[in-house]
Amino acid sequence: MKKVVLSLEFADEKIQKKAMKKVSGLSGVESIAMDLKDKKLIVTGDIDPVSVVDKLRKLCQTKIVSIGPAKEPEKPKEQPKPQVQPEDMSEYLKARQEYYKQQQQLYDYYSATSKQPAMPGYYVESVEENPNACVIC
Repeated sequence: MKKVVLSLEFADEKIQKKAMKKVSGLSGVESIAMDLKDKKLIVTGDIDPVSVVDKLRKLCQTKIVSIGPAKEPEKPKEQPKPQVQPEDMSEYLKARQEYYKQQQQLYDYYSATSKQPAMPGYYVESVEENPNACVIC
């Protein structure tokens, strides 16, 4: 995870929107933030800063201000899950089976594919079989 801060020089909102759209299209981008006062773009994710700058230089002047690791928020410790007793599990399985039986009764089985009729054959007359086809013969 990287946090890339870029300095952009753009004139209007139209270029700003195009820049946001181009950067969001890159693979590995997790978040994009724009600071309009300082005209800075903050991009976080598994990205190559050079490829981001290459994309943006086609729109406006772009400079890399800083590149650093993204601060990941601390994850809360996971609480241990309570163990399920075998008796509770058997009741759960019975209830689940009953539920699926009810669902099967509600909906009839319909085939997803339909059989298409066979293509009818056609007959081509040859000149040799039809005596009326040619006057000279």
